[in-house]
Amino acid sequence: MSVNETADTGPAATGRRTGEETAGGGGTAGGAHIDWNALRDRARDAMARAYAPYSGFPVGAAALVADGRTVTGCNVENASYGVGLCAECGLVSELIATGGGRLVAFTCVGGDGTVVAPCGRCRQLLWEHGGAELLVEAPSGIRPLADLLADAFGPQQLAR
Repeated sequence: MSVNETADTGPAATGRRTGEETAGGGGTAGGAHIDWNALRDRARDAMARAYAPYSGFPVGAAALVADGRTVTGCNVENASYGVGLCAECGLVSELIATGGGRLVAFTCVGGDGTVVAPCGRCRQLLWEHGGAELLVEAPSGIRPLADLLADAFGPQQLAR
């Protein structure tokens, strides 16, 4: 995945995707070229390393960072259930451990390799590190996170 010199202001940049783009074509976000097929493949690779002996539902996530890096994560379950970690938690941990930055595109896959939507808790986690403009690939298509988490609580509320 590479970073383009120019930002696209068309449908690809706004998160409004055509069927071809949603299925895996390209697009840009904040000047970064998004190869959704490659991002999905990275999520599937992460999913293959998930630890999900209790639910049997492995999940992998991958995101493009504004600087061109890709970060990934997988779910890690625990016998006490409540302390299990979603794939997005691992992804954000990798983001911070490798220098931080802003997420610009995100996808998540389940055990059969198809796209799944992040849960509500994880949408909030993604908001913190990607904001309203983060492009999220959901089963319904690629949309800005603001569409999936309307009126989100974030750092700006704490600054009041």
